[in-house]
Amino acid sequence: MESLQPAGRSGGANVVGICFLAVPAFAQNDQSHNEASLTMQATGPFDVTVTPQDDKSEDPLLNRMLLDKQYHGDLEGTGKGQMLTAGTAVKGSGAYVAIEKLSGSLKGRSGSFILQHMGTMNNNAPQLTITVVPDSGTGELAGITGKMNIRIAADGKHSYEFEYTLETD
Repeated sequence: MESLQPAGRSGGANVVGICFLAVPAFAQNDQSHNEASLTMQATGPFDVTVTPQDDKSEDPLLNRMLLDKQYHGDLEGTGKGQMLTAGTAVKGSGAYVAIEKLSGSLKGRSGSFILQHMGTMNNNAPQLTITVVPDSGTGELAGITGKMNIRIAADGKHSYEFEYTLETD
């Protein structure tokens, strides 16, 4: 879902620029929840900087990027992570995976958690899953579970929709 334009790679191969557009990432979670938990929604904008890394890959279709995000709205904080991308010879097809650690506050609760991203483009048809890594929550976000959806507007602005569960006090 990240808007990504790998820089510094050229040649005969098609280096993919992956742009995962609005794809609902909310699926039923089979985990049973404690009766003292509540599923909630958080929304807001975020800014992202994607920095290509020159890892001297022998294959120009494989890239690694650093992620630096600033979240606003219901989630106030930073996201730091790494992304691996794979392009193909077919424009509009490729994939990415990423791990991102979010630190800050979620509707007033402070702590951190880790997100796992997995995205695929198949002839410009995006599929994206972003989930909270189990048992990654710290502080007041310990025990968090959930899924995130990212939207990219026509003007390039990013926003998130985060459906999550936390134990209530």
